[in-house]
Amino acid sequence: MSYITIHKALVAHAKGEKELHKANAEVYMQNPVGIGEHSDILEAIQKELDAMAKANDRLEMLKEFDDAVAS
Repeated sequence: MSYITIHKALVAHAKGEKELHKANAEVYMQNPVGIGEHSDILEAIQKELDAMAKANDRLEMLKEFDDAVAS
C-alpha cells in the first residue's frame, strides 16, 4: 500500500469522524428533549465537541506530517 493511499484513508477517516460528531452535536442542540438517554445535555454536547477537536487535531497532524515528508 502506498503512502498516498494510506494518507488519503487517514484523512478521510478523520473527516468522517469530525462530521459524525458534528451531526450528533447539531441534533442535541436543535432537539435536546428528543434525546432521552442523556440527562445532562450540556455534557453530551461537550463530549461531541471534544471528539470533533480530536479529529481536527488528527487532520492538523496529518497536514504537518505530509508537509514534513514533502520537504
